[in-house]
Amino acid sequence: MPDEIDHRLLAALQGDAHLTAQELGEILNLSPSQAGRRRQRLEDAGYITHYAARLDAEKLGLKVQAFVQVQLATHGPQQSAEFARMVELRAEIVSAWTLTGEADYLLRTYCEDLRALHRLIHDVLLPHPAVARVQSQIVMDQFKRDAPLPT
Repeated sequence: MPDEIDHRLLAALQGDAHLTAQELGEILNLSPSQAGRRRQRLEDAGYITHYAARLDAEKLGLKVQAFVQVQLATHGPQQSAEFARMVELRAEIVSAWTLTGEADYLLRTYCEDLRALHRLIHDVLLPHPAVARVQSQIVMDQFKRDAPLPT
């Protein structure tokens, strides 16, 4: 289990994954080698799964963000696996969750425009043999960005 210093290290890395061992040591009041060993231990233990850059969707031409709820017609393992494979192959679907309740899946999508979202829903999702129903919500504004996990 991570201790207090590990939690502070994780919080610092979520804010800036480029922090060097020297910088982490200064933040944590440790030597650079101690900070580097702690980081390595947390990586090895799976607390840190990967490092990534956050990109600006609008600057990339992705002007429409939407959440799409999908209800399956049948819930067999083969249908679920086929749907999951299709989701994995679609670049505009950036994350997906299985849910309890009326919808079986929640998909987060980024598309160039409404026409591209329409094509995703009507040409890809709805024709899929496992899909019974699709409902989408277009994001008007994201007033809180994806935040770091609480540590």
